[in-house]
Amino acid sequence: MKKGKIVLVGTGFVGMSMAYSMLNRGGIDELVLIDLDKDKAIGEEMDLSHGLPYAPQKMVIKAGDYSECKDAQIVVITAGAAQKPGQTRLELAEVNTKIMKSITEQIMASGFNGIIIVATNPVDLMTYVVAKVSGLPKNQVFGSGTVLDTARLRYLLADYFKISSKNIHAYIMGEHGDSSFVPWEHAYVGCKKIKDIMNDNGHPISDLDKIHKGVVDAAYEIIEKKKATYYGIGMALNRIVRAILDNENSILTVSAYLKDGAYGQDDIYIGVPAVINSKGVRELLDLDLDEKEQKKLDESCSIIKKMREDSIDKIIGK
Repeated sequence: MKKGKIVLVGTGFVGMSMAYSMLNRGGIDELVLIDLDKDKAIGEEMDLSHGLPYAPQKMVIKAGDYSECKDAQIVVITAGAAQKPGQTRLELAEVNTKIMKSITEQIMASGFNGIIIVATNPVDLMTYVVAKVSGLPKNQVFGSGTVLDTARLRYLLADYFKISSKNIHAYIMGEHGDSSFVPWEHAYVGCKKIKDIMNDNGHPISDLDKIHKGVVDAAYEIIEKKKATYYGIGMALNRIVRAILDNENSILTVSAYLKDGAYGQDDIYIGVPAVINSKGVRELLDLDLDEKEQKKLDESCSIIKKMREDSIDKIIGK
C-alpha cells in the first residue's frame, strides 16, 4: 500500500472539486483519476497537472484504470447518476446501486485492501452497497454522510451568532437528506451550550429549527439555481481524506456502520459522529439522544432499510 496514494472514481463536478482542493492544499503524493469516459479523465489530468508549478508540493496526477487501486491507500467514489431538480436523494437509489456494484467489483478485483470513501447519493445506501459487495471490514468503508450538512449547519450558526465557524461545535446526524436532525443538547458555541446562549440573549428557540431547515433546503436551492452542488462536498471529501492520511483521530459525521444496538440500530450505515484515523472509522461517539431525536434517527434508518428491502438487496444479490 502506498501512503498518500488516492484513487478517485468519477471525474464529474464533485470528484474534480475534491481533486482541485487537494491540488491547492497539498498533502497528497499521488492522485489517480478513473472515469468511464477515459478522455475526460485524461483531460482532467492535464488540466490539473498544469497547475502543479503553483501548488504547495510535488504531486503525481494521472488518468488510470482500476488496476491502480491495488496499492492505493484510499479510493474515493463520486461516480454515479446526478441528482436532478425536484428529485430526492432516495429516488436515485436503484440507478446508482447498479453503478456502485460494478465499480466495487472492479476495485476489489485489483487486490485493494485500503479505505473506501463513498460520496455518491443517496450516500447512506450507496455506502451499504459498497460495504456488502466489497466484503472489506466495516471500519474501512464509510460514506461522506452528513459531513457537508454539518459544515452547512456550522456556517449558518456562525453567521447567526457572529462567531467563527471554527468555534461552532454542532452536528447534523441521520440520513444525508430530508430526515436529518440536529442533537441540539450536544451543540455548543465554544464550551457553552447553544440552547443556553439562545435563552441568555433572548433569541427564540424556534430560530434553531429555521437554521436546520436552511441546511435541509440548501442542496435543493443550489440545484435549482446552478444545477448541482460540488464545491462544498469537494472540500468535505478533502477534509475526510486528510483525517485519514494524517492519522488525525478527528471527529467527523460520516456515514458509519452501526451494529449491536448502537443508537438502537443494527446493520445500517447512517450519519453519526465518528473518530476517523488511518484505519478508517476508529470508533463511534455514542451520544445520548432525547426521545424526539431518537425518533428522527429511527425514521431515517427505517427509510433506508425499506429502500434496501424493496430493491437494493435484490440488485446486489444479498
